[in-house]
Amino acid sequence: MLETILGPIIEWVMHVIRTMAYPGIVLLMAIESACIPLPSEVIMPFSGALCGTALAAAQKPPTQPLDLWWVSFAGALGCAVGSAVAYWVGIWGGRPFVEKYGKYVLIRKRDIDRADRWFQRWGAWAVFISRLLPVIRTFISLPAGIARMPFWPFLALSFIGSLPWCWFLAWIGLKLGENWQSLKSYFHGADAVIGVALLALFGFWLWHHLRPEPEEEAAA
Repeated sequence: MLETILGPIIEWVMHVIRTMAYPGIVLLMAIESACIPLPSEVIMPFSGALCGTALAAAQKPPTQPLDLWWVSFAGALGCAVGSAVAYWVGIWGGRPFVEKYGKYVLIRKRDIDRADRWFQRWGAWAVFISRLLPVIRTFISLPAGIARMPFWPFLALSFIGSLPWCWFLAWIGLKLGENWQSLKSYFHGADAVIGVALLALFGFWLWHHLRPEPEEEAAA
């Protein structure tokens, strides 16, 4: 069931990266950082996996190997672009708008609350620190916009903070790609090796966003 739902999304992500390379990574990471449910935990590992010569050649059609540092840069650039979109949503709509319509893109109240607490505690540095953390990194742009943090420092901290995160996920993908020859005997080819790993990551990410709020569990 999970594979039926998530499989086409993962395949689309892989197709975009295969065909568009670095611009595709920018596009996908911009979508993710604009608080639209497309996790970096899927995008960046597959991008990193294509940095390996053997796995890139095994694609259908074969692709040119990507460069780990350019992959990381493209990911961080996409994060900055998408974060700017979420920032302006926070400025124009404020928290009531986010709470009313955020549920349609899997933004939960607890995620907004957590990001807001981070921003209230750490101020501008919360934008940098949160970019190094799962889940909260996606939503920190909203309270930054609601608080009307100066835009250019926000954008710079978003990019700088996203760079290590993107590199780390891409590096994990690179290591997975380097070992796909020893792993593919358990699956059916190179794409299956990466696909199973991405499916597990996407499933965990989706579970976090769909599980009930504490007050919903209490009411139930």
